[in-house]
Amino acid sequence: MSWAAHEFENYFIQKHAGIKISFLGLAIGTLSPDLFTKSLVYNSDDPAMFHRGWPGVGFSHSLIFGVALALLVLWATRSRSWSLGILIGQWAHVFTDVADTAGVMPFFPFSTEPVTISMWRHAASEGRYGDAAAYYSSLGGMWDLFWLVVLVLVARRTLSAEYFRTTILPADPGAWAWLHRRTGLGERGLLTLYRGLCFYGAGRMVSWFIYARFGARTPFQPLWNGPSYLSSYNDLSDAGPLEVVWRTTLGGVLFAGFLWLVWRLVGSRLWLRGIDPPSVERSRTFF
Repeated sequence: MSWAAHEFENYFIQKHAGIKISFLGLAIGTLSPDLFTKSLVYNSDDPAMFHRGWPGVGFSHSLIFGVALALLVLWATRSRSWSLGILIGQWAHVFTDVADTAGVMPFFPFSTEPVTISMWRHAASEGRYGDAAAYYSSLGGMWDLFWLVVLVLVARRTLSAEYFRTTILPADPGAWAWLHRRTGLGERGLLTLYRGLCFYGAGRMVSWFIYARFGARTPFQPLWNGPSYLSSYNDLSDAGPLEVVWRTTLGGVLFAGFLWLVWRLVGSRLWLRGIDPPSVERSRTFF
C-alpha cells in the first residue's frame, strides 16, 4: 500500500494524461480501493489476505473494479471526464500497490494470483501505527518521496492558479460550480481545496516518518523487501515463478477479452450517450 504516493501521482497523471479528465473523479478513483475497506483491514484475522486476497476485499484492487465504477459513473452522470477520471485513478492505485509483498490481483476474477515486485513488506498485521512505522522504515517511504520529487520537478505547474483556472475547472465545471454553490467558496477557496490533496499527502508523509523515527523508534531500513525487523512477508502466493507468470498471463488474456466484450455490449453505447465538459468560456461563468 502507499500512504502518500496516491495523492501526489494524481497531479502528474492530470498533467500528462493527454485527455480531458475530472481531477475530482481522478482523486476519488485513486482513493476508491481503500475508501470503504481500509478501516476494516486492521480488525481482520488475516489483514493481508483480507486487504488484497480472495476471499476478502482484494477485488477492490483489481482492474475490473475500476471498469465497473467507471461504467456506473458514466451511466449515472453521462460525464465522460468523470468516468475516465475514476478509471485512470483506480488503475493507478492498483499498479502502485504492486510494489508491496502482498501485491494485487489485477485480473480478478479471471486470476486470483497476486502480482508483486516485493519492494517493501505489507505490514497491516502490525496495526495502523505499526503499519505506518514499517512503511516509513522501508522503501515505501522512499516511494512517497519519489512521487513528491516528481511532482515538484515535473508537474509543479499543476498547483498554480493559472493551471487550475485553465485546465482543472474546464475539465469539470459542473462539480466545481456545485462546490461553489454549496460552500460559498470563491476561486481562491476552491484552488486551496484542489491543492489540499497534495498538502494532505505531504503532511502524512512527514508526520508518519517523524513518528517512525521518534515515536515507534523503528530502524530505518530502505532496502529491497524491507524492513527486515518484520518477521512476516505477507506474501499471498504459494506458486513458483513460472506458475505465477502462467496464471497472470492467462488472467490477462481473459480480462482483455472480457473488456472488449463489455465495450461492445455496454461501454460504447454509454460512451456515445455521454457528454463532454462545456467550453472554457461557459465553465467560468459561475464565479
